[in-house]
Amino acid sequence: MVVKNLKTRLSSLDAAFLYLERKECPMNIGAVCIFEPKLTYKDLVSHIQERLPLIPRYLQRLAPDPFNISHPFWEYDSNFDIKNHIFRVKQRGSFDRKDLRKLAGEIMSELMDRAKPLWELYLVENFENNKSAMIAKVHHCMADGISGVDLMKVIFDVTPNAEKPKITPLAVQDKKTPEEKIIESLFGTIEESLKNLMALQGGVLYLASTFAKPENLRSLPDIVDLIPALAAPPSILPFNRACSGERLIDWTEFSFTEARKIRDHLGGTVNDVVLTVLAKAVSDYTKRFGHVVEGKTVRFMVPVSLRQKEERGSLGNLISFLPVEIPLDISDLKDLFNYVHQKMSKMKQTHLAELLMMFGAAYASIPPALQAAIGAVADLPFPPFNMVATNVPGPQVPFYLAGRKMIDQYPYVPIGYRLGLGCAILSYDKKLYFGLSSDLQAMPDVESFREILDSTLDEFKQVIS
Repeated sequence: MVVKNLKTRLSSLDAAFLYLERKECPMNIGAVCIFEPKLTYKDLVSHIQERLPLIPRYLQRLAPDPFNISHPFWEYDSNFDIKNHIFRVKQRGSFDRKDLRKLAGEIMSELMDRAKPLWELYLVENFENNKSAMIAKVHHCMADGISGVDLMKVIFDVTPNAEKPKITPLAVQDKKTPEEKIIESLFGTIEESLKNLMALQGGVLYLASTFAKPENLRSLPDIVDLIPALAAPPSILPFNRACSGERLIDWTEFSFTEARKIRDHLGGTVNDVVLTVLAKAVSDYTKRFGHVVEGKTVRFMVPVSLRQKEERGSLGNLISFLPVEIPLDISDLKDLFNYVHQKMSKMKQTHLAELLMMFGAAYASIPPALQAAIGAVADLPFPPFNMVATNVPGPQVPFYLAGRKMIDQYPYVPIGYRLGLGCAILSYDKKLYFGLSSDLQAMPDVESFREILDSTLDEFKQVIS
């Protein structure tokens, strides 16, 4: 497999992750991976070096657009050196999980150097019980969760003794002249604007044809019911405070088999299980602060992939967002699950993700320079959501890197703008991995939330036993 359909220029959504980034909100995504047996620095560098031609974006850096009339574009880094991207962590002794979480938080807190390709790997060679750990970090403008999973299929193997992939050397194009860049920029801006206008028009026609059907027309009142969740500010929860940019990380895991048993027993989806557990954990965490939860809700920002089958394997961001608002005063897990399931079903029936994508297309139609200016001053007195909750389906078979089995993979999602807590969920090798990220200033006790999350997961298992 090779990463395909590489676009030269950032889309408006890709660029938004650049424009909104600041010290308080580093826009890094990534994961902490555990390998067994030990992985050496030499083998890691050799393995990645060998596969770089399959992922040419890893050889490219961002270049500003001439006169700032379009979004930045990707160009090959003539000074590329893999040792500027893969680092061996200095250790006095073997790391345990506490050490690893602390290190991962420090790494994810740092803004990436935009003068080089926007990815980094940090190897902890000596991890507990003859294992190694790797912290992977990629800028969000390069990939979303689904394309990140597709990227795994390029870097990793499905057997420990896989044959080396056949690699065709890259044909690196010469750098364009300033005149060529200006012409390309002008035509790129026109192409992007036309594409977004066509997407907006296509979205309107799609929704019109959808709701022309009588069975779908009946769901229009449901859209009206959902509008308040888009327009009104959410309840302010204990972790919705100004962020410092200093990240804390924790994680836990849950049997994917158990999650599917709960899904089948109660009648819903694994995503319903995940959102139910998170909502209950947020409620219990809020109560710890003495806050009343009656009448309050938690509003999750749930990314939804709009990547079509033919777009799998390409990088960049093809996502929309759902504002999923869940009451905090439903204490019974079965009742809470039923509420979440009905809510998510209603959102799917009303095609809310596609509707919100239309607003994204309208925003993307404004000039890139204005988009950059909006991003530079973007701030709100209240957050539009309470926290990010992204659930990415991953491979259900073990992956290998340089012959070492990846036994655990804990995902990471960026936070900021008064969203002091985020949760990324990844299914991998029959487990659900919950990666928690919090801001030191907004939520210094992320481990307390993790303990509540563990307790809620255990409670959910008892529901079906």
